[in-house]
Amino acid sequence: MPIQAVLIDLDGTLVDSIPDLAHAANATRIELGMHSLGQDIIASYVGKGIDNLIIRSINASLQEKEIPEALFRQAKEIFTRHYHQVNGDNTTVYPGVIDGLKAMKAQNLKLAVVTNKSEEFTLPLLSQTGLGGFFDLIVSGDTCSRKKPHPEPLLYACEKLGSTPENSIFIGDSINDVQAANAAGMPVLLLPYGYNEGTGVQNLKVSAIIDDMTGAAQWITHQGLANQG
Repeated sequence: MPIQAVLIDLDGTLVDSIPDLAHAANATRIELGMHSLGQDIIASYVGKGIDNLIIRSINASLQEKEIPEALFRQAKEIFTRHYHQVNGDNTTVYPGVIDGLKAMKAQNLKLAVVTNKSEEFTLPLLSQTGLGGFFDLIVSGDTCSRKKPHPEPLLYACEKLGSTPENSIFIGDSINDVQAANAAGMPVLLLPYGYNEGTGVQNLKVSAIIDDMTGAAQWITHQGLANQG
């Protein structure tokens, strides 16, 4: 069945946002009397949304299995304040993304961002990086009741774009993206340069591992899957 829609993850797939996320996470830790963490450590906490990033960043200095609710609320307020100040400042678009998105648009494909990042950060980031105009739909982490790896955001995107999982494809960088796509019954391409919580991607159940977004557009073309209508 020809592919009509391409759903794409944001952080670690379209953009490298770790510098800004690490700045906000460390600013939060410092306000709470904790020392800074290395950017590589914080990168391993990215993938399941900002709440998860905050919890793991704070838990790095605690012996408890769960941080107290009051501490989490305090940390989230601090993180949100700092992240709003720097969101997009040191974020970069990965090589090949612009050309890849242009190639997909040239194939008459509908494009959607499906991210676990909340809308208050997603929309400004897409605007600041100049990527927003490529997409027909933005599904943020608070658009649906559940985030990836649950399939709900992917199925919601398909419904809004007038496609089905079978004639859509998801492009991401992590096990969360793969699990969401697999649960939705959707083909998935994986990019190897993203975050994936610090683990490799080579053994995940995917249609292919692609070097960059340009390669993803070429893969769709070479498979003869692009919508020709």
